[in-house]
Amino acid sequence: MARCPGRVDACVLFFKPTGFSAEWDRTDLWSSAEAIPDVKVFSDEDGNEAKRFRATTSGYSLLYNPSGELLFSGGITGSRGHSGDNAGRTAIESLVMNGVADQEQTFVFGCPLLGRDDACTKEGQLCQQQ
Repeated sequence: MARCPGRVDACVLFFKPTGFSAEWDRTDLWSSAEAIPDVKVFSDEDGNEAKRFRATTSGYSLLYNPSGELLFSGGITGSRGHSGDNAGRTAIESLVMNGVADQEQTFVFGCPLLGRDDACTKEGQLCQQQ
């Protein structure tokens, strides 16, 4: 967002299972996402939006043009918990600024979102899956 100010309408969704408290997904990551200028943050009840966009792993990112055409899908980190330069971030920046990129897809590193054994959906547990 810092390299493309005013050029991206960004939303960050946090998975929240039904039956968990309204504050369950309001973690330090939520606060960090809210602090990013021009980013909107929402709860994704039972992963309905994740299902809609076929996101199965946390960190999955999509970029659409104003006409609704998918330009990029994948991860914007080089590994789980990594920050900094990586192929996904470079691709999105290039698409936003120049309209073209070397890659339209990258691998996604994170926790599974919708599986039955998804450790990330169990309150009070850390994600043990990779």
